[in-house]
Amino acid sequence: QVQLVESGGGLVQAGGSVRLSCAASGRTFSNYVMDWFRQSPGKEREFVAAISTGGARTRYAESVKGRFTISRDNAKNTVYLQMNSLKPEDTAVYYCAADKFFDSSEIGVAYWGQGTQVTVSS
Repeated sequence: QVQLVESGGGLVQAGGSVRLSCAASGRTFSNYVMDWFRQSPGKEREFVAAISTGGARTRYAESVKGRFTISRDNAKNTVYLQMNSLKPEDTAVYYCAADKFFDSSEIGVAYWGQGTQVTVSS
């Protein structure tokens, strides 16, 4: 069992930066690929970023590539999402997820966090 708790969301102006954190409970955190997803009102949840178990591999949605950076600290059971050059269209609830696979989308997700709101004002 893995419990995930996101933090760091809030209101930020366009062009600004925010860092999200996701703290995991349990001793199996390092066994999971970790993902970030987001969901905007009226839209389906979408993939944002993923990081492999050891942190060597990452992948990003095209819409955030070059602006967002995912990282993890297995000693702290925490995954991060550094979001720079934020745009109003980045406004969403951001969810972290523990995933069984690196290259899949939601199909391999074993655990979800409760989400944290990020609002980008223009």
